Amino acid sequence: MTSLLRLALTFVLLLSAVSPAFAQSQAQTQTLAQTAAQISQAEGEVRSVDRALDGGVDVDEHDDLRAKALAAQQAVRASASNLEQQLAIMDARIEGLGPVAKGTTEAPEILRERQRLAQNRAAIDAAIKRGRLVDVEAQQLIDEIDRSRAEQLNETLSTRAHSPLMPDFWSAVVSALPRDVRRVDRFVSQGAAQLFGRWQEGVPWPMVLGLLAAAVLLFPARIKLRELGQRYLIGTAPGHRIRRSGFALWRLLVGTLMPTLAAVALVQGLRWSQMLPARWSGLLDGLVLASGFAAFTVAVAGAVLMRTQPTWRVAPISDETASRLRPLAWPLAIIAFLSILVDSFNHAVGASQAAWTAAEVIEALLHLLWIGTFLRVLGRLRANRAEREEAEGAPVSGTGLGALVLLAWLLVGAALVGLAIGYVALSLFVARLIIWIVLTGSALYLLMNGADDVATTVFSRNSRLGNTLVRSVGLRPSLVDQFGVLLSFVLRLVLVLVALGLALSPFGGGGGLTSLFGRLGTLSQGIAVGGIEISPGAIVRSILVLAIGLGVVRAFMSWLDNRYLPATDLDGSGRNSVSLVARYVGVALAIIWALASLGIGIERIALLLSALSVGIGFGLQAITQNFVSGLILLAERPIKIGDWIRVGTDEGDVKRISVRSTEITLPDHSTLIVPNSELITKSVLNKTLASPLGRFQIQFSVPLESDAERVIAIVTELFAQEAAVLDDPASKVFVDAITDGRILFNCFAHVASPRDAYGARSNVLRKLLARFRSEDIDIGTVPQRLELAPAEFDRIAAAPDPDGSKPG
Repeated sequence: MTSLLRLALTFVLLLSAVSPAFAQSQAQTQTLAQTAAQISQAEGEVRSVDRALDGGVDVDEHDDLRAKALAAQQAVRASASNLEQQLAIMDARIEGLGPVAKGTTEAPEILRERQRLAQNRAAIDAAIKRGRLVDVEAQQLIDEIDRSRAEQLNETLSTRAHSPLMPDFWSAVVSALPRDVRRVDRFVSQGAAQLFGRWQEGVPWPMVLGLLAAAVLLFPARIKLRELGQRYLIGTAPGHRIRRSGFALWRLLVGTLMPTLAAVALVQGLRWSQMLPARWSGLLDGLVLASGFAAFTVAVAGAVLMRTQPTWRVAPISDETASRLRPLAWPLAIIAFLSILVDSFNHAVGASQAAWTAAEVIEALLHLLWIGTFLRVLGRLRANRAEREEAEGAPVSGTGLGALVLLAWLLVGAALVGLAIGYVALSLFVARLIIWIVLTGSALYLLMNGADDVATTVFSRNSRLGNTLVRSVGLRPSLVDQFGVLLSFVLRLVLVLVALGLALSPFGGGGGLTSLFGRLGTLSQGIAVGGIEISPGAIVRSILVLAIGLGVVRAFMSWLDNRYLPATDLDGSGRNSVSLVARYVGVALAIIWALASLGIGIERIALLLSALSVGIGFGLQAITQNFVSGLILLAERPIKIGDWIRVGTDEGDVKRISVRSTEITLPDHSTLIVPNSELITKSVLNKTLASPLGRFQIQFSVPLESDAERVIAIVTELFAQEAAVLDDPASKVFVDAITDGRILFNCFAHVASPRDAYGARSNVLRKLLARFRSEDIDIGTVPQRLELAPAEFDRIAAAPDPDGSKPG
């Protein structure tokens, strides 16, 4: 019975030990199967993109194929990253088993575990290599699509047609006119026939509701939303800057979104009612795009200029500038609306190449005419401002804007020349690019100001959130302000990157915004630098680790300075030395910890330091010398904080000792910063190193007939009366010499500190002069005697007196 119980217990223990391993193995197998399926799916997507490119695609399909390849690449990279983590875990387990010793036979369980781990590792490694291959193929397809787009764009821009100034151009238009008229008539007839047919079947309520919704969105809803936004900002937004920027952005959003939604409602009503044939779908999409772009144009101009509300204006422009430029927004919106709509109509109708080229000529002329008008108005405004500044004697500003205006004029001139000689597509491209950059730049200006205002206002020491962080969390007010500035910088940088992508997106510039985010996605996966994978996530993790490490160092230093060091027998200088060394060691450990979280181990740091040793030996020799000297000062302490020292001709109190320099406070309250190497390699007088006491000296002489004992008694009495003079060590008065009929005295007295010597000496001298004067004792110094050689005496005696008389 006992043996049966033991057998059952052993079986239970084996099950409890094997079941977790079995479950873990099953989970790993399932995860590997899922990851392999994801890689296979991504591989299939890449193959489909490759086949589509082999069959030839047009410009519109390039964006879809590129997005498909990019999504597959990101999916396979995420799968490969997960597999690499599993591979690292597998390697750690295999390493934990250790190598097989020679001449030994492993247990069957360990042998099976080793074989299973080896098989799983081989499968994971194969999947990783497969994923990397798919990643490379996807990147090659993306690059091929980008090159194809660029080549098509270059081909389009370099295509030269007949000059619009020549009869051949218009003859081609006239020749293709009958066919184009028939295409337009067929297109319009099909649309009109289906429209009337649907109308006769009954009232198309979706179209009617779409029309009503468009009217509501375009007029009352847009106006009411703008008023509500302004009222809300006035009542709740903190600070004038946020209200101003918030209203500009709200006006831009409402002004762009409402007309676009109105166009979408109208188009969807027509589609749901099936009022128009399928051929009209492209034209309806063009109507939505044209409405959105025209609304964006008017909204940007209104938000930047604020002609009727100058107090809400974000841009630093005058009322005259706003009044002159605001009317130009509507012509531009109409030109852009008609240009997009005409292009969509020509594409839907299937217009001839001659008709396309003629439409592009008209569009280019209208765009260039508007740009020229805008630049002319801007030039007049700048000229008027320059005249006012010159009349007021102020310096003329705006040189950067003048350079941009000159560049725009040069581009307009080049576009006109290109249009005249037949480069119609290039001319239209330049005109549209100038306008799009102006609109994008204006919107970017509003967004950057809004981001800066929100970040620096919300995260400010005077804001409600800032006060909460300072009082509850204990942050310094300056840290709150610094975080606001850094957040503003990050937001503005992101906006600039997005604007760069948007500036290229309408013209096929390498994928535009899709390409930009694709490259940012590639960057987020990490890049290899010297065998180290550096990614934004790793950088953020390293920064967080560094912040935590520095926080721990700060807390430890607070405990060390306020709790532990005051309980020791160290003086102030000793505490400073211990605190300073501990601080530098803690900061160094925090930095090493942060580098380790980034993937840079101790061995790499040692290798880097060894590689920099030559540069440190030559280029940073002085800094290294001062650093080592500072460590010597902190260790040996020949100079301590509070010591009274003399360096060269300057002397003062040691205020601070760091690892690079020492700060000395001079008597005139200025600070002398001395490199530590100067204090180690040169002579320094430390008046308080051996003893804190100070001493001053008084020398004087009295006539020979004076009573020396009386003089000694007077000086001793005056020393005793001075409060700063110490009794121990006692003061001394010596007869130093008897020369030239005078007795020379040399007196010494001690004070508690060298800093008290000068004042005590002055007090004793004042009392000594008064006492000797009251007792008629002549005090002075040793008289000087001038002796002349005989020849020199005869020459001076023979010289005439200053009044011209002869010597006597």
